[in-house]
Amino acid sequence: MPMSTDAAANLSLNVLALRRGRNLSQARLAVLAGIPRSTIAHIESGAGNPSLANLARLSAALGVGIEELLARPRNACVLVPAAQVPVRLRASGRVQVADLLPERVRGLEITRVCIEPQATMRGTAHVFGTKEYLHTIEGEVSVLVAGEVFVVSVGDVFAFPGDQAHSYVNRGSINAVALSVVVPVSMAGPEA
Repeated sequence: MPMSTDAAANLSLNVLALRRGRNLSQARLAVLAGIPRSTIAHIESGAGNPSLANLARLSAALGVGIEELLARPRNACVLVPAAQVPVRLRASGRVQVADLLPERVRGLEITRVCIEPQATMRGTAHVFGTKEYLHTIEGEVSVLVAGEVFVVSVGDVFAFPGDQAHSYVNRGSINAVALSVVVPVSMAGPEA
């Protein structure tokens, strides 16, 4: 039974946008999904009628659910007002962690961390091979990782293995604010 024209059009637009957004060629996406490149081309043209198995392979390769492939395409622009940015409180409320990605991207995290003076937050050890990058924009953050203390001052970028136990400390007298980017090894690459 053929897909409805709305579903086929949605699938076409979503696959094309997701593939381009990940800088993948049709051939590379086909390899990642384990399906022929011609299937990708048919889907992107709006003429494809993929099997459920191929939709599942395609969604896994793109890191999204099947429902996102078939849903009405979202506007590429997303503005999240400051009051709606999700914020989690840690360390008895002395650390605020704001999630800065409006959509879920498998393995990637970008957060803004605000640490009150003399507060400590234990970091979460991420999956094996993960890299974490911390950029301080106010104050100073001490990062304890691998038995060493690294002081990250304003403007500094500290890269470290995110899969190791780590914690963040503000030893100063003003709030420390930093941006944290967690990247899986597949995105960071072997040289990162």
